[in-house]
Amino acid sequence: MAIITFTSDFGEKDHFVGATKGAIYSELPDVRIVDISHLVSPFNILEAAYIIQNAYNSFPKGTIHIIGIDSEINKENKHIAIKLDGHYFICANNGIMSMICSEIRPEKIVEINIHDKIQSSFPVLDIFVKVACHIARGGTLEVVGKSITNIKPIKHITPFVNDDKTQIVGSVIYVDNYGNVVTNIKKSFFETIQKGRTFEISARNNKFKKIYNRYSDIVNFDLPEDKRHDEGKGLVVFNSGGFLEIAIYKSNSATIGSATTLMGLNLMDNVSVNFNTESILQRVE
Repeated sequence: MAIITFTSDFGEKDHFVGATKGAIYSELPDVRIVDISHLVSPFNILEAAYIIQNAYNSFPKGTIHIIGIDSEINKENKHIAIKLDGHYFICANNGIMSMICSEIRPEKIVEINIHDKIQSSFPVLDIFVKVACHIARGGTLEVVGKSITNIKPIKHITPFVNDDKTQIVGSVIYVDNYGNVVTNIKKSFFETIQKGRTFEISARNNKFKKIYNRYSDIVNFDLPEDKRHDEGKGLVVFNSGGFLEIAIYKSNSATIGSATTLMGLNLMDNVSVNFNTESILQRVE
């Protein structure tokens, strides 16, 4: 039984999500549809890319992923279908896939060319559904498009590193439901530049010199519960996706506060990591 996931910025008020799922069931009554998110900020390519990258590989190989973000076709925004890591992705060629493709090479990319056969003002419903159902029936990508080798890149997915490798400058690419901010600095990249050195992370006026493994590591559980005052404290972790994240313990924007409300951090704000060169000199001596 095929699995089709669906991610969009359609929200929950309008008919778009229901209509798209209905069209899929009309073609494949036995298919399984899984909603990843429909609350992506409107037209936010970077946010969608982060969500897809961290969700897709929890599904079995062969899963088909429909991504309905900025999908209106025009001469600068074509539609593509990609086979990558044993999964299929159907989306606009607007940079959404470049975050995943920067780490895993696609097995096949096609530019979808069935538009002349289908009248459409709602491409996710009319085009993406057709392609997804074709793949679910065992069809090949070559039938729905012409092979291409490159996809449109997305800005801000790679942090900057200075020439002497003493600083990484990244940016906030995602704000989660708790108001925690996720940067584009991945743990593997951080450790490659760090090489065991101590560091200081700066984000606006906030400074951190430690990265925790878990949010609750900031808590001193040796103290009685009534003596702890950890809620509302800022911390840095590598999150479950391996991204450097600045968070507030037990964050809640409406009550305790969050990294966005208490630290003033928002999308595309810079986050820098400065490495201590003295630790290198000490080892050499």
